[in-house]
Amino acid sequence: MKNRLLVIDGHNLLFQMFYGMPSRIVNRDGISIQGVVGFIGALRKLLRLTAPSHVCIIFDSEGGCGRHELLPEYKANRPDFSLVPEEDNPFVQLPYIYRALDLIGIRHTEARECECDDVIASYAKRTDNDTEVIISSFDSDYFQLISNRVKVIRYRGDSSVILDERAIREKYGVVPSLFADFKALVGDTSDNIKGVRGIGPKTAAKILNEYGPIDEILGAPDTVTDRKLRDKLEEARELLGLNLKLIKLTGECPLPFSLSELVGSRYDIKTMDIIRIIGL
Repeated sequence: MKNRLLVIDGHNLLFQMFYGMPSRIVNRDGISIQGVVGFIGALRKLLRLTAPSHVCIIFDSEGGCGRHELLPEYKANRPDFSLVPEEDNPFVQLPYIYRALDLIGIRHTEARECECDDVIASYAKRTDNDTEVIISSFDSDYFQLISNRVKVIRYRGDSSVILDERAIREKYGVVPSLFADFKALVGDTSDNIKGVRGIGPKTAAKILNEYGPIDEILGAPDTVTDRKLRDKLEEARELLGLNLKLIKLTGECPLPFSLSELVGSRYDIKTMDIIRIIGL
């Protein structure tokens, strides 16, 4: 393919680095900077691993999104960082990360009209067929976007793994286009989304492979020959509809940058040089 776009889930990488560094790092003023150091180091490694022609990083905003209106409990199981000391709050380090990205020449923005993953889905679905898209994140919601030109990288330094269509089929038993349906059936504890009681991963994969997507099943329930299963799915109709709205990434958000704006220029600056130049 002509182009390769690396799109990074910014908060996902920040959290991974903030909590994954072997020890807390402070600067000469006693300010915690391990999240910044880890983020920049991981970014430079991701650039070497994926060799992209275009790069952007999308962060979530503090405003939330419409999913909370659908389900008030959505992601309510996550900590309130306004209640923790600054040294334990990864968001305090964001301004330094933004300055570093400006220095490197990598475009970044906060998703305001939708969630970060919705914006990333828009890049995955709406870039042309000559552009390969690599999404950097540990969020499994992105698996539904994987195709012959979209992959997901899970960053672990030299042990990083790039997931393609085959990897999803082997791990979950479904093709990526059915992954949102799979999660709607089994739920997602990380986002506080409940699944259908009594349906685990193996059963979910069997249902989808035998009967197709949830919308088709609920549209023609008589196609499900197992009466107990048919009744269970019918009872869960409202739950499944809600789950699909919460999980599916439609790719309908506005793109904050055109592809031509995402060509970087200063990827060769060393991590500690960046730290020094931005004043840490």
